[in-house]
Amino acid sequence: MENQVVDAVTLGQSVMAHDMSMWGLFMQAGIVVKTVMIGLMLASIWVWAIVFEKLMRLRKLRAQANTFEEAFWSGGSLEDLYDRIADQPRDPMSAIFVSAMREWRRSNARGVKGETMRARLQQRLERSMETTLGREMDRVERYMTFLASVGSTAPFVGLFGTVWGIMVSFQSIAASKNTSLAVVAPGIAEALLATAMGLVAAIPAVVAYNKISSDLSRYGNRLEAFVDEFTSILSRQLDDARD
Repeated sequence: MENQVVDAVTLGQSVMAHDMSMWGLFMQAGIVVKTVMIGLMLASIWVWAIVFEKLMRLRKLRAQANTFEEAFWSGGSLEDLYDRIADQPRDPMSAIFVSAMREWRRSNARGVKGETMRARLQQRLERSMETTLGREMDRVERYMTFLASVGSTAPFVGLFGTVWGIMVSFQSIAASKNTSLAVVAPGIAEALLATAMGLVAAIPAVVAYNKISSDLSRYGNRLEAFVDEFTSILSRQLDDARD
């Protein structure tokens, strides 16, 4: 009975000798597990940076689109609006407008005669706006692939660190021939910390990706609606010029 009490005290002291805080577990981890955790930590920081940048930028883009649409639908001259913003479009919607108006002016300068020429002009206008729309959306959607990649791979990277840490713990057990908690617990805890960090990086990335993708889809639909409306306006002007 006395030997059991002594063993329990020795076991408790051995466990307490290890720093079981998160920082302590990180510092005691092996080089492979530590590398995995550092990589996941950096990925998590970059994920949050992207999330804040995207949310703030989308908010700004929506405000700029509202301002532009107010000017566009105010009933003023589109030529005057183009002259004001042609040098530096502030947002994707104004960039689409500028690209179409620039092509419109070039074609008018050369003169548009005949049905064939008008049809070709309308095709060029549509192609110009669609190209600008695609280019602007590519810029807005930048780094979204990184969010998707972190969300899908971070848990597996963390799991790799966990498996490696547990494997090292088993090797320590085999070398010491000691299966006590004092030998097993620290290594297992270090390994599980890698999985936890993988989830910490992945969960915000998945949630943010779904939220931002939905917002981007709505914004893209808004730009496409503007392209259709502006195409209709220009088409009517072509019809009026023909008459």
